[in-house]
Amino acid sequence: MSEARTGETGAVDDPVAYFLEDLTYHGKTERTRDAYERVLRSAERFMDGRGTTLAEATRRDCMAWVHRLRGEYADSTVASYASYLHRFYGYMVEVGTFDRNPMALVTDEMDETIDTDPARREIDLRRMRAFVAGLEHPLEQAVVVTLLKTGMRVGELCNLDLRDCSLTDEEVRAAFDVPPRGGLDGRPDSIYVPSEPSRGEPYNGEERTASNKRKRATVVPVDAELEAALKRWLAVRPDARSPAEPLFCSTKDEWGARLTPKMVRSFVTDHAREAGWYRSGGGAEENVTPHYFRHFFTTHLRDRTGDRGVVKYLRGDVAQDVIDTYTHNWGDRVREVYEANIYSLTA
Repeated sequence: MSEARTGETGAVDDPVAYFLEDLTYHGKTERTRDAYERVLRSAERFMDGRGTTLAEATRRDCMAWVHRLRGEYADSTVASYASYLHRFYGYMVEVGTFDRNPMALVTDEMDETIDTDPARREIDLRRMRAFVAGLEHPLEQAVVVTLLKTGMRVGELCNLDLRDCSLTDEEVRAAFDVPPRGGLDGRPDSIYVPSEPSRGEPYNGEERTASNKRKRATVVPVDAELEAALKRWLAVRPDARSPAEPLFCSTKDEWGARLTPKMVRSFVTDHAREAGWYRSGGGAEENVTPHYFRHFFTTHLRDRTGDRGVVKYLRGDVAQDVIDTYTHNWGDRVREVYEANIYSLTA
């Protein structure tokens, strides 16, 4: 190799071989080096097919490579392979042979997470429908349907106030004299999921017990099924203790208090256990918890739409270009794609 290692700068004939040699010097096992070589050579061939090289590849070239992986491998494997290329670029920038890491933003925007045991329970739509049908309490059904239909986190659900929900149903509007917030103007039948609420801090006149983890506010469509579940709940919703008028309140010991993540986990665990989907001591790959519904939403809607951008927007994932694109074109793009592809929980 005609490599200039003096000062760790300069072009190299074979960047992958250069990186692998340094892995050897760092004491990495042969198995690790082989895994890196397999992934990096694959990326190298892909870039060559696009008329570029690893050294000259752009962010979009890397995005295309990751997109191709999604058609061949499980999410956890895609995440692992992306991390290999990310580390390769980061190292080459650090030693001065490359001037940028095009994988940095790509990995920040990815939904996939590295899962060393990707044996998460998979529940099909038929069984999930039966599960929802078995939820007799209006509050419990409304909460689960909201999680399944929106993909929001349980803390985000508990932080919702009446002003965050815009329903055109006349009976609902007549029963609650709480106008929707400005962010819902022109966006009927929608839920506004803010980014600001933080645990222990006041928000809309009430100290919150949970934090919203999304970096940008998101407007999520409400379809007919979710509207029906919310209407059924609102018909029996007790007067709230808080002037913030939480959307979901307790109907048990803490009558009228804002629902908390702990309360939601309690009844979801009870019903999941009855369905055979929860075992004490079981891990996330086995047990169905409120967060599982976010996984279900992401998997099923992404498979149906083929539009990862819309799913990213609805989940509230960090990606400024995605947020800007779908916020500005919300009515035409997000609602259209959502309504055409969201699964039914009653059919």
